[in-house]
Amino acid sequence: MFHIKQDFLINEEIEFSKVQVVGSNGQKIGELPIAKAIELAEEEGLDLVLVSPNPENPVCKILDYSKYKFEMNKKAKESKKKQKVVEVKEVRISPNIDKHDLEVKAKNANKFIDAGNKVKVTMRFRGRELNFVEQGKEIMLQFRDMILDAQVDKDPKMEGKNLIMFLVPKQK
Repeated sequence: MFHIKQDFLINEEIEFSKVQVVGSNGQKIGELPIAKAIELAEEEGLDLVLVSPNPENPVCKILDYSKYKFEMNKKAKESKKKQKVVEVKEVRISPNIDKHDLEVKAKNANKFIDAGNKVKVTMRFRGRELNFVEQGKEIMLQFRDMILDAQVDKDPKMEGKNLIMFLVPKQK
């Protein structure tokens, strides 16, 4: 005999003395002693599954547990397929970046945005570069204008010695 990994208690594993029972076709049978409920389920060739382990009013349902488990796994897989994982991609630029280099970085950021990812644009200031934060912001805004299908999620903001901006794909 093999064991199925269970999320619900079934048959003899249920430790309540009386339970509310719902039949295999969905009709409410009523409150029964656990032994009688298990006997009812076995007559139909099905399992008694504890669906609500509330101590005051435990509810059990008569159903085919393996089929029920299969349906639950199928639903979980379907909902996972529909999820889109949004990654945050980072593009680093410097305050004294050349125009062509900025265009190359913008081209890469456009690819990330087209793929549906967020883009974190980081500009690190070192040494005397900290005196030219305003010029850095202008370069950052130029960069933002080069990205076609993006909108600004967070405006350029200084965090320590870094100027950081987040871009997200435009809502359709």
